[in-house]
Amino acid sequence: MSGKLAASTGADGLRSINILTQSPMAATSPAPALTSVLFVCLGNICRSPLAEGVFRHLVEEAGLSDQFEIDSAGTGSWHVGERPDARSILVAEQHGVGLDSRGRQVRSADFADFDYIIAMDRDNLHTLERMRDGEGSHALIQLLRSYEDKPDSDEVPDPYYGGASGFENVYKMVRRSCKGLLHRLRAE
Repeated sequence: MSGKLAASTGADGLRSINILTQSPMAATSPAPALTSVLFVCLGNICRSPLAEGVFRHLVEEAGLSDQFEIDSAGTGSWHVGERPDARSILVAEQHGVGLDSRGRQVRSADFADFDYIIAMDRDNLHTLERMRDGEGSHALIQLLRSYEDKPDSDEVPDPYYGGASGFENVYKMVRRSCKGLLHRLRAE
């Protein structure tokens, strides 16, 4: 800690000297800007909440929680307010990841509020590109698997109509891609 002297004259006419202490870091460096990431799938109950939870978990493990704002949404409105699919919750829990989100639909403000909008597949990517109005939008819209080394596809498939193994496969894809995303964002 460093100190500064501050002199003041009180109502009684007596002069007092106070030592003001302040961290040198607080005096010279502003708070770092948050990097905001929005994960998007169709209904916001399977893939995007899983990606949100996995990315949040990786960020917490890296001790970077104070540097990120993380959320998820769907391009459709069918599941607004709902918890993630029970199979997504189960596969996440099996890997030590919690899913606390509630389904919501992408809003026009998201394009100005988020730095990165990460789509799970090409259909949602195209929907997001059509939704963006351009005004005030600085968001970079990309596919999640573009952050994965040597992916076998550029999409995270929707496991909704499949069994438990589909959710496990999606978890593995999402984890690899989220690790790549975090690595890329830390390098910037």
